[in-house]
Amino acid sequence: QLQLVESGGGLVQPGGSLRLSCAASGFTLDRYHIGWFRQAPGKEREGVSFISSRGSTTNYADSAKGRFTISRDNAKNTVYLQMNSLEPDDTAVYYCAAIERLTTGNLLASSTYRYWGQGTQVTVSS
Repeated sequence: QLQLVESGGGLVQPGGSLRLSCAASGFTLDRYHIGWFRQAPGKEREGVSFISSRGSTTNYADSAKGRFTISRDNAKNTVYLQMNSLEPDDTAVYYCAAIERLTTGNLLASSTYRYWGQGTQVTVSS
């Protein structure tokens, strides 16, 4: 059974950093493109970042550019999201999602992805 498990969330002060991990079980992650998404209370889920299966292509939402970095270690079957200079507006549940074959160029759309993790809470507050 394909499973994605996010970890690394928590409470951090504004300006701080967190590194989220997305670990796969039941399948080999290197065949899958991965997206990171987030959903804040009362808001729609939004795409944050994308990385292609081999790691050669990345994409970021404007809100993440210059602050977040997506990467992957296929040997560890894990994708990471390094988040720096965190702001209160970054508070949300963060999800990773996977798709084996892209059928659209909309890399940050929820509908692009088939498999989802349960999410990890990130709270940015002083």
